[in-house]
Amino acid sequence: MSDLREYNYNNSVVFRKTTEKWGGLSNMARGYPIVVNDIKIQSSETLYQAMRFTAYPEVQKEILSQNNPMYGKRISRKYHSLTRTCWDQERVAIMKWAVCVKLCQNWEKFSTLLLSTGDKPIVEYSEKDQFWGAKSIGNHTYSGMNVLGRILMLLRDRCEHRGQQAFTVIPPPNLADFNMIGEPIQNVTAPDIKEDQILLL
Repeated sequence: MSDLREYNYNNSVVFRKTTEKWGGLSNMARGYPIVVNDIKIQSSETLYQAMRFTAYPEVQKEILSQNNPMYGKRISRKYHSLTRTCWDQERVAIMKWAVCVKLCQNWEKFSTLLLSTGDKPIVEYSEKDQFWGAKSIGNHTYSGMNVLGRILMLLRDRCEHRGQQAFTVIPPPNLADFNMIGEPIQNVTAPDIKEDQILLL
């Protein structure tokens, strides 16, 4: 996921603000709470930012305690020098995991939104970030790597062809020292799945 791509606005699902029609696709969107290692987290963005600092539990706590994911992102910038080693190589896998967790624990709401986009390209509009999103280059066209949009399209495809079963249990990415508040990340399960049912999946 490293090449620039172009998307036509009229043939794409474009999201930017969380209050707009497709705002729930954003990691910043409220109303998609998740739980990891028995810790309640308000958004996939907050989870993603916290995982930058797996060797620093106090930084993670500070990020996780914010009531707005944007505040958590600002704290992340403040501690940029403490970012985990190999972050640039790992961040796509971590983002994919965070979005899968969002889908796993908000299946009905988030899968419905994903599937409602049909087969159109999903694009995060950003004038600053051509890695996760794409920026306008005029003539109703966006250009960017759009990595987040492509992750969402991948999940949408799995939703359509494999259903909820593909997202009932989300294992952590196979990365060294992938910890939350000093403890290794455990499998994340859907809220209505009990521990004794996991073995049957």
